[in-house]
Amino acid sequence: MPQITTGQGREQITYPGLPLAIYREVAAHLRQVAGIKTELISQDSQEFDYNQSQIGGLWIEYPTHLNDRDRALVEAILSYYACRYVAYQRHFS
Repeated sequence: MPQITTGQGREQITYPGLPLAIYREVAAHLRQVAGIKTELISQDSQEFDYNQSQIGGLWIEYPTHLNDRDRALVEAILSYYACRYVAYQRHFS
């Protein structure tokens, strides 16, 4: 998976099928990294499926200058949830 680089701005993370509570937990952990902001993305499906997540994904906004330690911490947090629950998809914007 691609890694973030300094000044990259914003990316969308999607963990398919991950419950809302876990998305909130991921967001809370990421916000503990200096300068990181997160926002939950609403599910846009018109069909209800109990096996799908209630959330469409998570926006992560990075500060202009993210040091190597903080960059590694973000990667570690995302990887932890990928190993524990399900692999994630990244979309940089």
